[in-house]
Amino acid sequence: MTRVPEIAYDCDVLVIGGGIVGLSTAYAITRAAPGTRVTVLEKEPGPARHQTGRNSGVIHSGIYYRPGSLKARYAVRGAAEMVKFCAEYGIPHAVTGKLIVATDRAELPRLHALVQRGRENGIPVRELGASQIAEYEPEVRGLAAIHVGTTGICDFVAVARQLAHGSGAEIRYGTRVVRVDRRPERGVAVLTAAGDVVRGRVLVNCAGLYSDEIARLTGDDPDVRIVPFRGEYYELARPELVRGLVYPVPDPAFPFLGVHLTRGIDGGVHIGPNAVPALAREGYEWGTVRARELGSTLAWPGSWRIARRHWRYGAGELRRSLSKGAFTEAVRRLLPGVSEDDLVPTAAGVRAQAVLRDGTLVDDFLIREGARTVHVLNAPSPAATASLPIGREVARRVLSAL
Repeated sequence: MTRVPEIAYDCDVLVIGGGIVGLSTAYAITRAAPGTRVTVLEKEPGPARHQTGRNSGVIHSGIYYRPGSLKARYAVRGAAEMVKFCAEYGIPHAVTGKLIVATDRAELPRLHALVQRGRENGIPVRELGASQIAEYEPEVRGLAAIHVGTTGICDFVAVARQLAHGSGAEIRYGTRVVRVDRRPERGVAVLTAAGDVVRGRVLVNCAGLYSDEIARLTGDDPDVRIVPFRGEYYELARPELVRGLVYPVPDPAFPFLGVHLTRGIDGGVHIGPNAVPALAREGYEWGTVRARELGSTLAWPGSWRIARRHWRYGAGELRRSLSKGAFTEAVRRLLPGVSEDDLVPTAAGVRAQAVLRDGTLVDDFLIREGARTVHVLNAPSPAATASLPIGREVARRVLSAL
């Protein structure tokens, strides 16, 4: 009988993606199973260069998410754990609370529904009348509001760095994966752009904006496409106008929270984001166009179905992207004293939004398994907040496959 030669694995678990979810997964694996060899491959020269490092820095309470969903459970649990993690390692953070403000009568039923959802998710919520808003935010105006006390802010990039350091994993920055060879009986081998081959027993796909492409490289069909949405931000030139965090009432048809005001850990106030289609997966400006990636988005039937179904919403977002005046109008609904001159452009982010073939925007975190693979296919906001529980869940699946 021919003997199959012993395979020399470089590691037990190979993680693609050095954002906060990939690093949390590496951290959780080595905590749950000390001695497990984990290698993280990240194409950028450092951690957290995309979704993790280009957001509002908000530790979300979990009030928006459907009770029982992964987002609801992991955000509520993750918010408390994130505050504890930051305190333990001296990472800048604060539990600030936030206001969700209704500025139109049509929003009042949705605001009341959020109160109920918050209670179902175990989140303390205080209802406010118009005159009570000034207790928290003297410059903000609205018909009614709710105060959510468990919301906070932190430096998620610093969190990612600490997870990388604390995991004990081998982390290879500047390492882009170009090919994957997955054989259920022999593990996974990846080829990097530099020509190196890295072999592992199990592969974890935490590639964010490229997670669907990595899944296809392994031979697994994710049956979703990442459609990138750019979120554009401004910084408030008069940060004294805002004390903390102020949000509009979101439209439940979309996973976006609307243009909000966020006082960050550095004391500055960010305003945004809107949500417009990006012309590349890392298309942080209108001028960044990658034909292959744009073609992939346009070839996906779900992209056209989104456009047909939600063109009015999209037109409004596009108008706010192209017109600073229109963006200012949206901000004035919450903060009447703001002017165009108060808004200073700052770095944008891109949301990796998974879209089904029928045009449905995947609303929950999406984790799928294949033979010797675990794919995190939808982990936009509040994934940074929920990164510690997400990492443990992915680690559980990985360790059962070893």
